[in-house]
Amino acid sequence: MNDQDYPPSNGQNEEPPESPAELSEDDRAEDAPQDASGGGDVAELNDRILRLAAELENTRRRAEKQRADAGRYAIAEFARDLLGVADNFERALAAAGVTGDAIPEGHSDAFNGLVSGIQMTEKELITILQRHGVEKISPAGEKFDPHFHQAVAQVPSNEIPPGHVVDVAQPGFTIGERVLRAAMVTVSSGAAAGGGDDAEPGAQVDTKA
Repeated sequence: MNDQDYPPSNGQNEEPPESPAELSEDDRAEDAPQDASGGGDVAELNDRILRLAAELENTRRRAEKQRADAGRYAIAEFARDLLGVADNFERALAAAGVTGDAIPEGHSDAFNGLVSGIQMTEKELITILQRHGVEKISPAGEKFDPHFHQAVAQVPSNEIPPGHVVDVAQPGFTIGERVLRAAMVTVSSGAAAGGGDDAEPGAQVDTKA
């Protein structure tokens, strides 16, 4: 018997492929195309990008602040060296009996001219320091601030409230938000017992920052 005795089946005996409706849910899930990137990976990448952007912004702000501070405080050491000059002008005027801008009377024209020259030079120095952000602190009568003032003594006072500056022994100076030199002051401890200035001081004042 040869092959011609058996006609070809033409696919009649082969099982037809399963339709999509006949596939199980697991089979359809396996055959479904997968997202190559993955949703979790995308969210993690976005989070990392946001964190990196925030770090870069913080770095930029810090760099700008450092650059601004470098320009503002570059002369701090030089200005601190000039404070002794300002002190000497103030001591010279005090020795001449000068109070404020008034020139004491009863002196020669040469003396008055010398005092006037010292006053003008001191004002010019203070003006130049102010032009570069240096400010003088002379806190007589103000509330004591340990961040800007250094208490050298506490004294009873019937006129000055406790915790306030009675007298300034040496003025202070600031540059920007920093203290170049704290003002040396005496602080009121309140009214003296019995009303006399020679009595024991009253309440103690915290002079620590």
